[in-house]
Amino acid sequence: MIAIGKSREGSMAGLRYEQFEVGMVFDHEWSRTVTEADNVMFSTMTMNPQPLHLDAHFAATTEFHRPLVNSLFTLGLMIGMSVNDTTLGTTIANLGMSDVRFPKPVFQGDTLKVRTTVEDMRTSNSRPDAGIVSFLHSAYNQNGDEVAICKRAALMRRMDKEEAG
Repeated sequence: MIAIGKSREGSMAGLRYEQFEVGMVFDHEWSRTVTEADNVMFSTMTMNPQPLHLDAHFAATTEFHRPLVNSLFTLGLMIGMSVNDTTLGTTIANLGMSDVRFPKPVFQGDTLKVRTTVEDMRTSNSRPDAGIVSFLHSAYNQNGDEVAICKRAALMRRMDKEEAG
């Protein structure tokens, strides 16, 4: 099943636990070109002085021949690009991220697209108002190369009686 989350009158764009289904796929409409400013700002804000991200002359001497985008920026961007369609206003908390991989590098000027797949769901044992949804996020560059992958578990709001009714 393929779905794209849309705003519903009087509610946030994000989906409630009951609105997800295992196997649901979201091909997020957004795309985002990563800039040098993104890379430099994120690296310096997180106090990461790695010259591979910040020093074009150093990066030119590496196998990549140019600065690499900070992988944690790529991870944050990938998950962030999924929020509007899936969890905007309906997430209680992120519970964890696992199996994070970066199979290809991201460079300044690359344009990313994201796909999210619902891999698993279960109701919360401790919170009757919530369920846990496991997402698989994948980011692709303008050439269709997969550049980032992450599994994420999110504690999601359930529908109240009025919404379910």
